[in-house]
Amino acid sequence: MTDDAATCHVLVADDEPHIGRIIKMKLEQGPFRVTLAYDGREALERLEKETDVGLVLLDLMMPHLSGLDVLAAMRADPRWEKLPCIILTAAGQEQQHQRAMALGADDFLTKPFSPKKLYARAAELVGLAPEESGAEPA
Repeated sequence: MTDDAATCHVLVADDEPHIGRIIKMKLEQGPFRVTLAYDGREALERLEKETDVGLVLLDLMMPHLSGLDVLAAMRADPRWEKLPCIILTAAGQEQQHQRAMALGADDFLTKPFSPKKLYARAAELVGLAPEESGAEPA
């Protein structure tokens, strides 16, 4: 088994570089490898190129395409229709939460979120048991 097989590739799309870096640092403490994108269009381009992505984290408000636009494009494409996706937003508006879930988001986290909670949810969505994920006990 190669190292790649033991890691889950996560695509994180957020137009705030410091948020992307925080998520990347937290996830890479465990069996995750993170690719960052800074807008919705770049997120879709990364999905096209990087065929081993196992989880997507999308900021709701991004330039070019919103997180909901990217999620809708993912769910319309057979390659990505089942790909786990967490929506991140500073908005926390109920209408957007409902729309994200209707489009097939697996979860919806409002900023500021706990990096530990995000890590636990990411591990759960990709099928890692808590002991496999390297997460400290709560």
